Amino acid sequence: MGRTVDYYLAPQSPWAYLGHQRLADIVQRTGATVRVMPIDLGGKVFPISGGLPLGQRAPQRQAYRLVELQRFSQNLNVPLNLKPKYFPVGGDDSARLTIATDLAQGPLAAMQIAGAILAACWAQERNMADDKVLAQLLHEQNLPASLMEQSHSQAVQERYESYTQLAIDAGVFGAPSYVVDGEIFWGQDRLDFVERALAR
Repeated sequence: MGRTVDYYLAPQSPWAYLGHQRLADIVQRTGATVRVMPIDLGGKVFPISGGLPLGQRAPQRQAYRLVELQRFSQNLNVPLNLKPKYFPVGGDDSARLTIATDLAQGPLAAMQIAGAILAACWAQERNMADDKVLAQLLHEQNLPASLMEQSHSQAVQERYESYTQLAIDAGVFGAPSYVVDGEIFWGQDRLDFVERALAR
């Protein structure tokens, strides 16, 4: 039986976008199980872990972030708008839709909708905080429209809060973070190490 990777993501993260498909490929190659766990990064994790929202970071850090995004986009051959039209953007609704999809359809469908949400923001200039856009993404991924309503349920909200607390308890401080057997791998540039851990 394969190992499990806990995938802590913020749906508005460009780094999660850059690593998302590679994680899906790694999970398939290694026979691992993925737990898709969206978290409230800016609202709950950053305040207790020393993280800052992008606009509050030093100019040097903001400038270098753009350099690195460009590098990884080109190196991975993954299209990315460095300054998308709808960013900064809230991730709560997208996170809840991902969780609702997971609860109703399973982790592979959750990976599918999460990938579509990330691409909508970072490659397609679409507003992932707009319910109409989220409904369109469900349709495009051949997922039930009823998931929109389910995403507003108390059960989904409780799961969102639980995942966020689990991330905090695990020592997660940024997204994406991947946890295998209690070991944290922060950032899509650590996916080679994730694959080795899952293949052990």
